[in-house]
Amino acid sequence: MNIGTIAAKSGVPAKTIRYYESIGLIPSASRRPNGYRDFDRDDLQTLRFIQHARGLGFAVKDVADLLALWREKKRASSDVKALALRHLESIDRKIAELGTMRRAVEHLVHRCHGDHRPECPILEDLAGDLDRA
Repeated sequence: MNIGTIAAKSGVPAKTIRYYESIGLIPSASRRPNGYRDFDRDDLQTLRFIQHARGLGFAVKDVADLLALWREKKRASSDVKALALRHLESIDRKIAELGTMRRAVEHLVHRCHGDHRPECPILEDLAGDLDRA
């Protein structure tokens, strides 16, 4: 199948497929006599795997590690679990950071009158105070 077809079936844009090829995340596709890439069902399965892992927030490097583990039939599931646990810890850190950001923005929103006056504590806070720096 050509790159347009595999892009549609996998949900991965053609540009991203070319990027994955360029960084070695997926092997370079074979080429037809006309020079067009030619993908097969294994490529489709790999792209779906990548798309799912990326959808769960795994970094490209972690996806490469997961692909290697997926392809290695004698892998230890503990290796896969350790990688997933590291990712889970990263997600928890991001959630904590988002909570802090949310509380800060919420505080600013409550301080702003949101009326016709030009004074706005949100903008004042974002601009910062030069005397504080």
